Amino acid sequence: MRAFFGTDGIRGLANKHPMTVEVATRLGKAITLHFAREGHEPKILIGKDPRRSGYMFESALAAGINSMGGFVLYTGPLPTPGIAYLTTGMRCDAGIVISASHNPHHDNGIKIFGADGFKLPDEEEAKLEALLQDDAALQAATQPTQIGRSRRIDDATGRYIVFLKTLFPKQYNLEGLRIVVDCAHGAAYKTTPAVMWELGAEVISTGVEPDGVNINEGVGALHPEHCAKLVREYRADLGISLDGDADRVILIDEHGEVVDGDQLMAIAALSLKSRGALAQDTVVATVMSNLGLELALREHSISLLRTQVGDRYVVEEMRKGGYNLGGEQSGHLIFLDHATTGDGTIGALAALAAMVRSGKPLSELAKVMKRLPQVLENVRVRERRPIESLKQAPAVIAKVEAELGSSGRVLVRYSGTELKCRVMLEGTDGPRLEVLVAEICDAIRAEIGA
Repeated sequence: MRAFFGTDGIRGLANKHPMTVEVATRLGKAITLHFAREGHEPKILIGKDPRRSGYMFESALAAGINSMGGFVLYTGPLPTPGIAYLTTGMRCDAGIVISASHNPHHDNGIKIFGADGFKLPDEEEAKLEALLQDDAALQAATQPTQIGRSRRIDDATGRYIVFLKTLFPKQYNLEGLRIVVDCAHGAAYKTTPAVMWELGAEVISTGVEPDGVNINEGVGALHPEHCAKLVREYRADLGISLDGDADRVILIDEHGEVVDGDQLMAIAALSLKSRGALAQDTVVATVMSNLGLELALREHSISLLRTQVGDRYVVEEMRKGGYNLGGEQSGHLIFLDHATTGDGTIGALAALAAMVRSGKPLSELAKVMKRLPQVLENVRVRERRPIESLKQAPAVIAKVEAELGSSGRVLVRYSGTELKCRVMLEGTDGPRLEVLVAEICDAIRAEIGA
């Protein structure tokens, strides 16, 4: 059982364990020691989103790194994918992101990229966690004559903006398009509006006034209704709704309707395949992606591979199989030809490129996928006993699967953070799905319900 690292780095309430200044300082030391080698000064990039606690964690991490002889490069507020990009571009040993993504301002988190720009694998995080708790090793490596230094990268935002623009087809621009950009008062408040404007669009910006506590508050990818309202009000062609660290995106079509990550993957997959650029004619998504995505891709002879929930697992499968497009329903879109992690702005640019190439509005492109009704219910449980070991539930699940056949899907899994069992069904008949979900939930509740 890990004491610090979860599924996406370390995360929690700021000023409460493990998200404390003391832990951050020790983590800075552990990271430096982990990446140290003879005759080499570890170079570590630190970036963050604008939440208030980011400043103290930035200072604490830097203090730990410097105390072990490491060289700190500060980017200031920058999207998570921008920090991954600069980590590789500046030949750093590691990159650190201080962000709690879509969470409220009082939360914060720390995640780490390796020199290749990818999130550290589980085994590397396990080594860091061991070092983090090894007083003797950290103390022995601290020398009065080997204190490191720090430097601020003043043009970090500009570098990332230029990189993003290079990904849009050079023969096209965004002239004539009116775009609403909602940055959630988060890390992309300077970058994404600038990218869209410099490519020629008329930009209406919102969520671009971070004050340290308003991040994700009623705006951004968790609240696409805010962006949708502005799209309708300004009669815009598109709305871009990012989360706090801008690694995910939800788009709004010209009618003010939400276009989620599944629909965006379908649009991107068809666009890539039409140009012979979809690696192995395969898309990687999680078990939570709608069955409608799988059916839409199948119609175009594109395979869908599913992983457990979490963008890191999508990336792992993509790297293992040599695939270049993947993502999550929530809006994490990974274009592995261009980025090492989810990038909301790249996802938006991919949809815009498809619009410009085809001459079709987003609403037309989104019709490629028909979303099937999806019913989800959580059952509180007292233990996470393997589902297959229960007495009644497996038979009930098998009966439901047989009834739904190839036109539906059953997913039963435990939450990784709470004592809950999540039961999700998809199919063509919404009311019937609710009845079937209740049957499975009752069977689980009867045996291990809390």
